[in-house]
Amino acid sequence: MPGQFGLNAGIMPDPGFTYSNMEINYVTDSFNGSSGSALPPKPTLNLWVVENILTFVVPNTKFLGGNLGFSIIVPTIANGSLTLEQVNISGSTYGIADTWVQPITVGWHLKRADIQVGDAIMTPTGRYSPGALNNIGSGYFGNHVLMGATVYLTKNKGTSANIFTDWEAHGQKQGTNGTYKSPGQAFTDEWGLGQILPLSKDLSKLLQLGAVGYDQWQITPNGGTFAVTGPQGNTIILPASVLPFYSVHAVGGQSTFILPKKKLALFFKYEHEYAAYSHTLGNTLVFGGS
Repeated sequence: MPGQFGLNAGIMPDPGFTYSNMEINYVTDSFNGSSGSALPPKPTLNLWVVENILTFVVPNTKFLGGNLGFSIIVPTIANGSLTLEQVNISGSTYGIADTWVQPITVGWHLKRADIQVGDAIMTPTGRYSPGALNNIGSGYFGNHVLMGATVYLTKNKGTSANIFTDWEAHGQKQGTNGTYKSPGQAFTDEWGLGQILPLSKDLSKLLQLGAVGYDQWQITPNGGTFAVTGPQGNTIILPASVLPFYSVHAVGGQSTFILPKKKLALFFKYEHEYAAYSHTLGNTLVFGGS
């Protein structure tokens, strides 16, 4: 689900435990076809996701010259799923969603940059039933190869350029009428350009402002098959490879209030999707703290 990164994308937390809470809201009433124009009928989607992120960075340990960390997002609570075959939820039923497990992350703190790389697995712990409109889980395993970088454009590290990438591959999911589908691989980038402003002379209170955005593309064909209803009401089984590739693009802003001595950060982001192809077109709102 894009929109979770932006500013400070390459910064790994300090050694020890870090807890983060992230609230994500995605709202759309438009689904664009492969040409980028809206298709009827209009969908209804007001998706809320609550992520509880636990990160542990091993103290006094170096791996490949960097810090070694582990993360898990549990529990994740949501009122729906972006992988719904039909988009039509209003947010009335919440439940446990899929679980993100990131068994390895390596982070490097360099003189003018922070870089981290990792690998994560999305496990299908959320409720999933083929064809249901109230699914909260995706119904398949996913593997994510991750990279984040924060490059400091000024000597005092106040101005930064940020990039985060996620290359995800998906396992097989069960569909209706005995079909099975393997969603195509996807590539996501999230970027940000930020500036830190001191709110106190001793730098104990900082405000970070910046522009952020994201892009997401399907990069390989879908595998398997899917079922559709034919003109006579009969069921037709088609190869999933005939489905068009999707992409979506967004831009917006982020503000972060930082208390360095207390190791506390509070963030707020809003990103507007300005283009989408074979994908919903909406707005993403993200807020929370670490």
